Amino acid sequence: MSINLPEGIVSATDHLAKGVNMSDAPVPARNIMALVTDSWALHANTVVLRYTDPEDRWIDVTGAEAREHVDAVAKGLIARGVRPGDTVGIMCRTRFEWTVLDLAIWSAGAVPVPVYDTSSASQIDWITSDANIATLFVETDAHAALARKVASDSESPLTAIEVIDRGALDALMAEGASVSDDELESRRTAAGPDDLATIIYTSGTTGRPKGVRLTHGNYTVHIAGIHDELRDVLFEEGASTVMFLTLAHSLARLVEVALVASGTIMGFCPDSSKLVAYMGTFKPTLILAVPRVFEKVYTSAEQKAAAGGKVKIFRWAAKQAIDYSKALDAPEGPSLALTLRHRIAHRLVLQKIVNVLGGNGHWAISGSAPLGERLGHFYRGLGLVVLEGYGLTESNAASHVNRPSRAKIGTVGKPLPGIEVKIADDGEVLLRGPSLFAGYHHNPDATAASSRDGWFMTGDIGVEDDQGYLTITGRKKEILVTAGGKNVAPALLEDRLRAYPLISQCVVVGDGKPFIAALITIDAEALPGWLKAKGLPEMPVEQAVADTTVRAHLDKAVERTNKAVSRAESIRKYEVVLEDFTIANGYLTPSLKVKRERVIVDYHERIENLYASGPAS
Repeated sequence: MSINLPEGIVSATDHLAKGVNMSDAPVPARNIMALVTDSWALHANTVVLRYTDPEDRWIDVTGAEAREHVDAVAKGLIARGVRPGDTVGIMCRTRFEWTVLDLAIWSAGAVPVPVYDTSSASQIDWITSDANIATLFVETDAHAALARKVASDSESPLTAIEVIDRGALDALMAEGASVSDDELESRRTAAGPDDLATIIYTSGTTGRPKGVRLTHGNYTVHIAGIHDELRDVLFEEGASTVMFLTLAHSLARLVEVALVASGTIMGFCPDSSKLVAYMGTFKPTLILAVPRVFEKVYTSAEQKAAAGGKVKIFRWAAKQAIDYSKALDAPEGPSLALTLRHRIAHRLVLQKIVNVLGGNGHWAISGSAPLGERLGHFYRGLGLVVLEGYGLTESNAASHVNRPSRAKIGTVGKPLPGIEVKIADDGEVLLRGPSLFAGYHHNPDATAASSRDGWFMTGDIGVEDDQGYLTITGRKKEILVTAGGKNVAPALLEDRLRAYPLISQCVVVGDGKPFIAALITIDAEALPGWLKAKGLPEMPVEQAVADTTVRAHLDKAVERTNKAVSRAESIRKYEVVLEDFTIANGYLTPSLKVKRERVIVDYHERIENLYASGPAS
């Protein structure tokens, strides 16, 4: 396959092959917008972005049209008085306007700062104050009302609140008509590799979010390596994806820039409830999602089969997919009999799931949490190769990813070019390299505390195999030490238990206690289908958790989970919490991580009740 990279992108792996340390290697492009404008020039007459109209019809945007749109908004920002180095906030769902604003702010020489669209007034206040944001673009009137509460404080730097739904971008484009092309070009090309590109605030499972400073060089070096390693995914003919992950998150943000710089067609899905419908009409080649989405697709398909009396056929087909995928890793490959069964399963069942994802997807990237071997093999058995990855905001979202030609299911892959990895004596994963962050904004103490001897301390526990593939086993600060002195990583138990279709969230507890226990919540959306599949009448969550059949199945889910660990690490008791953990009630971060410390504090009494008597078994 012959693949043309946009001008300005050089091979990061070439540097490594020559033994050149990436920290000393030339930066592939001067700044982010150099990558973007080179790509759009190459794709001037082909579609690079797509968004939907009010009737959910896709509208195509070519490279030339995208450049024209971004330039016009950038000129408007300049006309408004936005100066090089100024911070400008964006609080919006994942939509076309988000990317236009992001790129326009960079084009104007300024620094875009994302704010989650689910943020509260206090969170907006913290980010705008810490980042000194004077202008904040929000999506809706409701967002504007929250921001105005912040701006009313005399100490707030926030002076301008622009509402996208009320034509803020159109107004900018009109105002920028007097700004010359030369002035815009001067702004767009001024930033260098060491200049600040963005501040991304961690979603914060504990305490106030920290502002992670990422430079233009952090992005351009990283994207050169990503393009090299994932060229089969990003540069294949017709490469496309539907972006629905929030662009305020570091992973989606990195992917946004990587996609635009590669020419991969990116569609926008602001409303996740429309994702399946959008997949069907967009037909992406690449599925970018978190494990929870892959779990939901699987359980929804299983429940639909159960409702139609075909659950046995579904489970048989799923087993063929998993067995076939596992056999692909064996030296002898799948047997003739297994290949035949797999073809039958695909025709009867599996193709329908492929069609739910648009029918054209053959690559997927999963991050944020472990996917699990079962789902990894299941989707590969469908023909969708899931490239699981790992990273933190501080590592510019991705430090590791599985490669298309050498993916190892159950791991997060090998490090990306330029990333060095070391496993500390206590199992902590340490990283260094040119794509790692430039420190925490206004927080030198936290910056100093985040590294040791030049290595960034991730806080994650992991193991590397002899080929360099990394497996994450838990968070260092979440390791539980029972009264008996047993160290327990809750992530393994929680991930396995959440895979059960009836369970939404799980928090494993037991630090300083005689045994391990858990709080779990019920997936209210999945409950009706699950009840129907089990031949049970409809009932609310409150009634379901007291039902003997439901409890028996939850018991079995816990038993299956416990098979992965020793008895000392197993869940010996659990309690069902009626209220699910969500972003809205403050128990989940916008990136869908449970705020463990808050759950433990708020449910302290119920946790203590679990230990009032001995273990259940």
